Amino acid sequence: MEQIHDLLEYENLKIYQNNDWFSFSLDSVLLAHYATVPIRTYHILDLCTGNAPIPLILSRRTQAHIDAVEIQKDVATLAQKSVEINHLEMQITVIPQSAQEFQKSCESDTYDLITCNPPYFKDIPDATKNLDIHKTLARHEVTITLEEILKIVRKLLKNNGTFAIVHRAERLPELLSLFEKYNITPKRLRLIYPHLDREANMLILEGTKNGHPGLKILSPILVHKDDGSYTDEILEIFKGRDTNESEKLSG
Repeated sequence: MEQIHDLLEYENLKIYQNNDWFSFSLDSVLLAHYATVPIRTYHILDLCTGNAPIPLILSRRTQAHIDAVEIQKDVATLAQKSVEINHLEMQITVIPQSAQEFQKSCESDTYDLITCNPPYFKDIPDATKNLDIHKTLARHEVTITLEEILKIVRKLLKNNGTFAIVHRAERLPELLSLFEKYNITPKRLRLIYPHLDREANMLILEGTKNGHPGLKILSPILVHKDDGSYTDEILEIFKGRDTNESEKLSG
C-alpha cells in the first residue's frame, strides 16, 4: 500500500513508500549523511535511487542539482512523488531508466559526486530469492552488477570527483579491487557495526577519480546500544543534525 511518511525526523521532509515493496533502509540514510560533499559540488548522481531517500537527504546538505536513476518504473514514480511533495522539482530529477541505458546518453566527466546504495547480493541462478520482484531487484544483482556500477562511475565522474557507496562489509576486498581497476582511488572507509560486540556488517567507502593515494580509516558507526535502542549518534542523524567531520577530500 502506498503511503506518505515523514522522512525520519528531518523537518518538513516527506517520502512516499509502498510497504509491500522494499522500503528505504538505514544504509541509505547513513550514506546520505556521511558522503563527502565538497564545496564546489554542482552536479550529483544517485544510482539505484529507489524511492529517492538519498537525494532527499542530500538536498538538505547542498544546493547542487541531483539526478536520481531508478530502473523500476513504479518505484521511480514513488521517487517522483516524493520530489514533488517536497517541492524539489528544480533540484532533483528522477530518471526511470537503467543505469546502463542512462550512461549512454550522458557525456563523460559530468558529475562532481556519485552516490550508490546498490543491490548487495550476487545473482546466483539457483539461489533462493524473494518472490516479490521489487525486493529481488533491490537486493540481488539481477539488473546491474557491482562491476557495471564502477564502470559507469568511471565514465560519468569528473576527474577528482567523489564516489560514495554503502555495501556489505564482506565485499570490501572486491570493492577495493574494482576501485583500482576503474581508477577510483579509495580515500575514506567507515565501518558500520550493528552492536559493539558484533562484527561490522556494512561499510561506507569513498574514493576520487584518479586521486592521489591515501586511505583514511574513519571512526566506526555503532548503530545499537546494548539494550537494542539506537545510539545517540544514530538518533542525531535521524534528526538531520550534522555529526560528522565531512572534511573535503584531498585529490
